[in-house]
Amino acid sequence: MKDEILAAGGIISVFRSLPIIWHGLKEGLRDFSGAGKSSASSQRTDQDLPLKFVLGGIVAIIAAITVAPSLHMNVAGALLIVVFGFIFVTVSSRLTGEIGSTSNPISGMTVATLLLTCLIFLFLGWTDSHYFVTALSVGAIVCIASSNGGATSQDLKTGFLIGSTPRAQQIAILIGALGSALILGPILMRLNTAATVYVPVAENSLPNLHIDVTKLTKREKLSGPQASADRKEYYVWQNADQAGGRASRYLVNDQGVPVYLVDPGINGIHHERPDGTRVVKFDAPKATLMSYIIQGILHRQLPWGLVLLGVMIALVLEMSGVPSLAFAVGVYLPISASSPIFIGGMIRWLVDLTIRRKHRNAQLTEEQLVAEGDKSPGVLMSSGYIAGGAIAGIVIAVVKGLADPSGSAVRKAIASFDAGIQKWAASNPFFEGAYADLLALIPFLALMIILYLTGRERRNSWKKESGHPVAPA
Repeated sequence: MKDEILAAGGIISVFRSLPIIWHGLKEGLRDFSGAGKSSASSQRTDQDLPLKFVLGGIVAIIAAITVAPSLHMNVAGALLIVVFGFIFVTVSSRLTGEIGSTSNPISGMTVATLLLTCLIFLFLGWTDSHYFVTALSVGAIVCIASSNGGATSQDLKTGFLIGSTPRAQQIAILIGALGSALILGPILMRLNTAATVYVPVAENSLPNLHIDVTKLTKREKLSGPQASADRKEYYVWQNADQAGGRASRYLVNDQGVPVYLVDPGINGIHHERPDGTRVVKFDAPKATLMSYIIQGILHRQLPWGLVLLGVMIALVLEMSGVPSLAFAVGVYLPISASSPIFIGGMIRWLVDLTIRRKHRNAQLTEEQLVAEGDKSPGVLMSSGYIAGGAIAGIVIAVVKGLADPSGSAVRKAIASFDAGIQKWAASNPFFEGAYADLLALIPFLALMIILYLTGRERRNSWKKESGHPVAPA
């Protein structure tokens, strides 16, 4: 239901942003026709990429999406990408300015896109299985567009503050988006392969099940650490019938008998290989939710009562004067993510109180006081916290993806390093044990105190007391 609240709040936010959107469209059309070439727009800090270039890029991307066979895209799906991309890029840009890109509920916007897309498909009678992939492709592309939209807005705002050229920033953003698309895809595939477990299918687990291999065309071998144990080639059979459990992928021999259950590294459930090796899986709960939405709507099995209840809650909040979008973000984020954000906000509030007391005789306006808070060293340290967490996550993922005890010398060394880290973590009372959660609050509390003192510029006051020179603010 929280996804429905977020979707309804996002649509309301779009309607509220219509004047800004209309103004931007008018300026863009003036640029497209050449009528906007005035002395004001000729300044370096006002130069953007021409709208002709943007429209040409949109047409090229839509054409590429439509002809890509793996996306099962059609013209209607491409048009939905344009419409929903326009709506949710606006919502994402607005939210980024309010809560930052790290808390931007992109998956909620993706769920809303899937809901609306599947409803349209249901109205058109497109309920066959290949339309599942089309709906998922629409949601995935809109998800990427929304994510890039929020990040682009933040980049351009930062560039405005430091006096950069928007056109140069936009070119750099395009290069970065293309680079990430080319690099991250293979990395994710590698991580999934490294943590994939091939579970042997017992003879009595699927009694009397024989697959007609004449209808199967795709064949593949085992990959990852288990590839050396079995080098045979098998048929691939996708069991989409969830009546007996979750959808599953099997490797089938030439006689039509399932030999292996392929448990993926992302969202898999088997954490141990046949030889007893432990495997760390990568969780993706939203993927399961999205599959339920697509199949639930197209199979007419979605609980619409909860959907409509979420929409009604959003409307009641708006009529009560409560921003439904901000409320939905708070409901949407899990407590593990919202609690640190709340505590960080409380630290910022305490720091701002100190700054207000410090400047109480300076007769500063509210905007100037907010600007003083934004210049606090604590803001830079908070950014370092975020960057450090992201870098640590990337390092952990790379180590997990490259570790292979049966691979090359480099992979063996990485696997040995990873095993050493896991052994250390198992003996670390802050990481594992009866009191691990409680003890973990100690370093978290230390990070809070350091951030608060840094925000109050206590470090500079210590330098003054010790006689060290202090850099001017």
